[in-house]
Amino acid sequence: MRAFFDDADFNFLTEIALGAVFHRAADTGEVLTTVDRIQSGNPQSWVSAWTDTASRLQSQALAAEKAAHRYSAAAELLRVSMYFALATYSADGAGDADLFPSLWEKHRTAWDRFVELQAPSIEHIAIPYEQTSLEAYFFRAGGVGERRRTLIFNNGSDGAVTAAWVQGIADALARGWNAVTFDGPGQNASLVRQHLWFRPDWERVITPVVDYLHTRPDVDAERLALLGVSQGGYWVPRAVAFEHRIAAAVADPGVIDVSAAMLSHLPDFMVRMLDQGDKEQFDRDMELSLSTSPETRALLGFRMRPYGTTSTFDFFTAARAYTLSAETVQQISCPVLVTNPEREQFWPGQAQQLYDLLPGSKAMVAFTEAEGADGHCEPAANAIRGERIFDWLDEQIPG
Repeated sequence: MRAFFDDADFNFLTEIALGAVFHRAADTGEVLTTVDRIQSGNPQSWVSAWTDTASRLQSQALAAEKAAHRYSAAAELLRVSMYFALATYSADGAGDADLFPSLWEKHRTAWDRFVELQAPSIEHIAIPYEQTSLEAYFFRAGGVGERRRTLIFNNGSDGAVTAAWVQGIADALARGWNAVTFDGPGQNASLVRQHLWFRPDWERVITPVVDYLHTRPDVDAERLALLGVSQGGYWVPRAVAFEHRIAAAVADPGVIDVSAAMLSHLPDFMVRMLDQGDKEQFDRDMELSLSTSPETRALLGFRMRPYGTTSTFDFFTAARAYTLSAETVQQISCPVLVTNPEREQFWPGQAQQLYDLLPGSKAMVAFTEAEGADGHCEPAANAIRGERIFDWLDEQIPG
């Protein structure tokens, strides 16, 4: 496809925005006029353009709600949430330390009002987790108390709650599934409000979600599916290796080693420093390098935030723990679907590696550049992505 920007990150995010149109979380004209105002590679330009579009639309939503146009207000708020979420991706590069949480809260406020306008079809819930709880949302496909198969949607490392809607929830509801999505440690509210950090043993997160669903009369607890996107392509197979109450799982894409996406950007001598545990020298050399590259500093700040550290050594070291061993994968007992998009830019080749290690019932689905479905999580192809993933899920867990 023809690129919108020379900046690869801006272009990828624009594809995400256009892909969201399929599930009404964006509108084509709003996206195109917004990106037309953005200077490629300029973080402040990105933030300002998306914030302006979101703010204008938020005013329209408020007016629609005051005029009792509930449907229009909800539709607009969903798009507002998406646009504020898109703005967060360049917040670290805009030079304001408070900008990321501020934009995130605006995205969440719009989303939560969208949820309120959809009640009782959507519930804002809390899932007990260790000594606290995880914010989550339950989406009901049928009537109150009607037991249905249920999809657990596991977001990626940086996906907003609107990403869950676009990449799984809307498709699930259309096919008669209930669905739930949650803010795991390092994600969304758990990150911004609770300061909970990522963890590699993700079964400790999924098991409380499953425990919660077992308490609901509108959930058929024997028919639970788990779909993970982006870094969820690691978390999902890790979780189902230990949590065996999941009937079918999807990794989009398959991920074996999360740290590979980070380590590939380091020169060999710095990887050796990590191997040797030389934290002081590593952090010092990284600081020197980052002093000449504000773009890289901003990107690292964004990526390091969910790990709860400001030390680059600790960040890269922690990421190495997010690795699936052959022994762990061999413990998976449920059917697993692995997606394998062409031009996967973060974990190329790992989908095939995961597929080859899976011991039982498994399938792999390709997405190609020729059909406009290439790239990480197939951002511009939510129609065929949803059709292929949910056709497989329907086969594993019939309605």
